[in-house]
Amino acid sequence: MTNVVNNRACIVGAGPGGLALARAFKNLGIAFDVFERHSEVGGVWDLENPGTPMYDSAHFISSKTHSYFSDFPMPDHYPDYPSNRQIFDYMKNFARHYNLYDHITFNTEVTQTTFANEMWNVTLAHGETRQYRWMVCVSGTTWHPKMPAWASQTDAFDGEVRHANSFRHMDEFRGKRVLVVGAGNSGCDIACDAAVAGDAAFISVRRGYHFVPKHIMGKPADVFGDEGPHMPMWLAQRVFGGLLRFLNGDIRRFGLPKPDHKIFESHPIVNSQVLHYLGHGDLLAKGDVERLDGKEVVFKDGSREAVDIVLCATGYEWKVPYVDPAAFSWKGDRPDNYLHMFSRANKQLFGLGFTETNGGIYKLFDGMADLIARNIRAQRDTPSEWQKLSARIQDHTPDLTGGVKYVESDRHATYANIDALKREYKSLRKHMGWQDPQDGYFNSPATRAAASVLEAAE
Repeated sequence: MTNVVNNRACIVGAGPGGLALARAFKNLGIAFDVFERHSEVGGVWDLENPGTPMYDSAHFISSKTHSYFSDFPMPDHYPDYPSNRQIFDYMKNFARHYNLYDHITFNTEVTQTTFANEMWNVTLAHGETRQYRWMVCVSGTTWHPKMPAWASQTDAFDGEVRHANSFRHMDEFRGKRVLVVGAGNSGCDIACDAAVAGDAAFISVRRGYHFVPKHIMGKPADVFGDEGPHMPMWLAQRVFGGLLRFLNGDIRRFGLPKPDHKIFESHPIVNSQVLHYLGHGDLLAKGDVERLDGKEVVFKDGSREAVDIVLCATGYEWKVPYVDPAAFSWKGDRPDNYLHMFSRANKQLFGLGFTETNGGIYKLFDGMADLIARNIRAQRDTPSEWQKLSARIQDHTPDLTGGVKYVESDRHATYANIDALKREYKSLRKHMGWQDPQDGYFNSPATRAAASVLEAAE
């Protein structure tokens, strides 16, 4: 069965990005449907969502002060770094407040899409195919685990090897000797859980990192950085690098390698506990893993440790399995969309959430969602405006590094400095003559009126 829906957008996913899009589309009068394979909004923040990488002890790594949807701040009683359960409640409250649930079809996965005759044919899990003029992929980036090559040597190992996305609670480590591989933010969190609950805990660190405490002078680290003096990047690296050396000292005394890059040149590790547990001997730092051998893990420096559980916090592949990869341009294994939103290969295809940056993401999602909605409205209503925008998408190659020389890795292939992104979004709005959203934009009488008109039309 094929259901034809003209001038309508399909949003895949009802996580944070999908909710931001739904609100923005309502505000600007874009007809849309949201499909969510799970039974609730919130994406990864719902611990009951099959395949989520969320774990019981997980908290925000950016503060509530910087990480909320525009015009919908987090409750005052939330702590500086809310828990996963609080963020999940916040997502549900956001969806209720803006009447988004009625636009979402739950328990319905998008399994396949094709593009023909200027329309997207969207096939749903129960077999129905619907047609949409536009499609926005907001299905997330942490659903397809990436494992190291040596992890396939399970026949040579008497213990358990699995990806960190399967971890839920520190009780899994009781009575076990645990090795966490990877020192990203999740890896460090889980290593701290292992330090508390495990009989022994190790963290395998392949390269040196800068560890940013969650609070500096009593303020969340991102608030402290935002309120501090604004300075050129080279000077900020010296100042904040010096501050971290003052606070943490030489981290090599904990067995960690010296950072091989300047601060800000890699995604920040915001953790106040990992150095604490290393300093108390509850967690031991190890180098890169070479192979598995019986009851032991062999490291590249020749050392060995007896281990029961190896948990690989080794990242994810950014897949969009329901879309032909040729519909996006790519850089490494990551979609390389214009300003992290607009496909250069198909004007009717967008991505939101395929962004990694160094700051709170939800307000950024709001700005991106509004720009996607304005793009669609230009295509729908104003050919001259779309022609102007199309030329910029094809010809403009902005520098999103913010003057930072990021480390060369798959993770940083499309990494963007958040201030650089915001500047480019502002520049695009000025170029197109579009409104720059201010406080109150999503709650203004005009946007409420547009949402009411859309609701009535449907």
